[in-house]
Amino acid sequence: MLEDNKTALVHYWLTGMRGGEKVVESICNVFPGIDIFTLVYRRDKVSELINKHKVSTSFIQKFPFAKKKYQTYLPFMPVAIEQFDLSDYDIVISSESGIAKGVLTRPETCHFCYCHTPMRYLWNMYFDYLKNERVGFLKRKFIEIFFNYLRVWDLATASRVDYFISNSNNVRKRILKYYRRDSEVIYPPVDVENAMFGSKKYDYYLVVSQLVSYKRIDIAVKAFNELKKELIIIGEGSECRNLKKMANSNIKFMGWQEHDNLKQYYAGAKAFIFPGEEDFGITPVEAQASGTPVIGFGRGGLLETVIEEETGLLFKRQDWRDLADAVENFESKSSMFDSYRIRENSLKFGRERFERDLKKFMEEKYEEYRKTFL
Repeated sequence: MLEDNKTALVHYWLTGMRGGEKVVESICNVFPGIDIFTLVYRRDKVSELINKHKVSTSFIQKFPFAKKKYQTYLPFMPVAIEQFDLSDYDIVISSESGIAKGVLTRPETCHFCYCHTPMRYLWNMYFDYLKNERVGFLKRKFIEIFFNYLRVWDLATASRVDYFISNSNNVRKRILKYYRRDSEVIYPPVDVENAMFGSKKYDYYLVVSQLVSYKRIDIAVKAFNELKKELIIIGEGSECRNLKKMANSNIKFMGWQEHDNLKQYYAGAKAFIFPGEEDFGITPVEAQASGTPVIGFGRGGLLETVIEEETGLLFKRQDWRDLADAVENFESKSSMFDSYRIRENSLKFGRERFERDLKKFMEEKYEEYRKTFL
């Protein structure tokens, strides 16, 4: 039994409750006695379920302003992650979108990696990152040199993983492309069971997102400026000020909302707008759990979570004109979308399913590992 083994979970940082931290919670449900290792930890920003576990941090935790500016310490992270002593553990699970899989383990220790994505800013979004950061010449050259080193390290640490698990077929292809490793697809847990279901819809569209450049919320703002339809944007981030300057009065910025308020917005929206490309994309699934159709960019994880013309509509070019056309198309077809069918589609991404599939996969592979190495 997996529970009889001493198990550690390595997560990049614990500074808020986003999709990666929801995966951490579910792993804690599967392994109630698991110990957690993370680069930086903010106890006040994560759930009680996580806080109940023993959490060990890296030396970065003691750096100035590390709890808020931890990403500026990226150059130290490869060294920091390798300093975790995991020699007492039988199983190690790294929750990975960058650094976590770089931990060092004994030959007897079985290392599973749940990969949210290979580091986007090193691989598939490298040139977008350089373009959007608007950095000066010297800083750009430093980034180019350091990222070259980091890519070599990132590729080398893929060999430290015994079994990869990817959060979507989209990410599975990236792992195969960049690391030349296959992986098992297990969709991440989404709290679909507790969604507020609403078959009655109101006359507004909804965005729920971090307001950062790669999420492409600017496309939604430009489209709805033209459409003159009501758009509610929930979220905060570095692009918030720029987006507000762009937006007309029909677009409302609500900041971050408490979970109960957010559920009401999901349930009442005419449709959910998703203009970015995500590895998986939890918010479109949350919207569907409320019976709300999705209008989104037809690439990435959305191709796996939205059924075209059943639970939403997908546009092919990441351009505000294409989004505006998709909204107009949706208006003419809105009666064909069944809220109950939309919610039914979301249920295959629930938490119980994730925990069951994760445990089953790990039991099979750990037994295989023991026969080979022990």
